[in-house]
Amino acid sequence: MTTIFRTASAALVLSLSALGTTPALAQDGDSTTIHNNDDGSDYAVLGLGGAILTDYEGSDDYSFTPVPIGIGRVSGFNFLLAGNRLSVDLIADNFGPGLDFQAGPVAALNFNRSSTKSIDDERIKALGKRKTALEVGGYLGIGQTGVFTSEFDRLSASVSYRKGVTGAHSAGIFTPTVTYMTPLSTKSVVTIFVAAERAEKGYAQSYFGINPQQSEDSGLPVYNARGGWKNWTLGGAGAVSLTGNLRNGLQAFGGVVYRRMLNDFAESPVTSIAGDRDQWLGSVGLAYSF
Repeated sequence: MTTIFRTASAALVLSLSALGTTPALAQDGDSTTIHNNDDGSDYAVLGLGGAILTDYEGSDDYSFTPVPIGIGRVSGFNFLLAGNRLSVDLIADNFGPGLDFQAGPVAALNFNRSSTKSIDDERIKALGKRKTALEVGGYLGIGQTGVFTSEFDRLSASVSYRKGVTGAHSAGIFTPTVTYMTPLSTKSVVTIFVAAERAEKGYAQSYFGINPQQSEDSGLPVYNARGGWKNWTLGGAGAVSLTGNLRNGLQAFGGVVYRRMLNDFAESPVTSIAGDRDQWLGSVGLAYSF
C-alpha cells in the first residue's frame, strides 16, 4: 500500500468529479432532456474504491488496494478527498450554467516507496525505503458549465503546485489539468481528462536517483536524476446510478488512466531497467450520495 494513494489520485479524482455533478441534474417528465437546476444546496458523496496500481512510481509490477473517497459541498464551498489527497475550493460556486472560478489549498501524503513490503522487484527494495512526504500547496482553476451537449456538461482547466514540507523531499510538483465532463442521463455521467506533472530536482533525486552505495546494493547503475517534466496522463471515468438517479442513493464508478513517464524519470534505471515508462492505472468502487 506504499504508493497506492499517490498513484490512484488521478483516476479517483476524475471518477469523483463525475459523481460531484449529481446534485444539479434534473429531468422533465419522461423526456431525456437534462436541465441544470443547481440551487447551491449542500451535498456529500462518500464511497470506497478499489485500485489496480503500480508498486511504486515507474514500476512495471501492479497490486490492488482499497482507497477511501469523498466529495461534497458545504455552504457553497466544494471539497474533494481521493485516497491521500485533499483539496478545498475557497471560492463559492457560481450555481448553474456559466463561468466558475476555483482556488484553494491542496495537500497530499506521498507514500511512494515508504515501505518495501508491497514492492516485488528486489533491486528497488535494495535501494531502501523513503520517508512519507507531506506535500502542501494550492490550486487555481476556471470552468465553463453548459458547453456542448447540455446545460450541465463542463469544460475546466486548472493548475496546482505542491511542495514537500516533511519527509522524503522538499521539492515542488506543478500539475496542469484539462477536464471535460458530460452527463448521459440522470443515471450516468462520463469524464475525460489530460494532465501532466513537472517535478523539481529534489523530487527526482529522492525517487529516481541512485547513488554509488545504492548501486552496489541493488545492481542498478548510478544515476543523477534532474528535475523537469515527469509524466503526462490521459484518462477517463464514469458513474452510473444503481438506485434510480445520480442525485441520491447508491452508485458505481470507475476510471482508467494511461501514464507516460518522461525525461530523467523515464530514463532512470528505476523505470528503464526495473520498471516501464508506460503505465496503466484503474479504479472501481461504490459510493452513496445524499
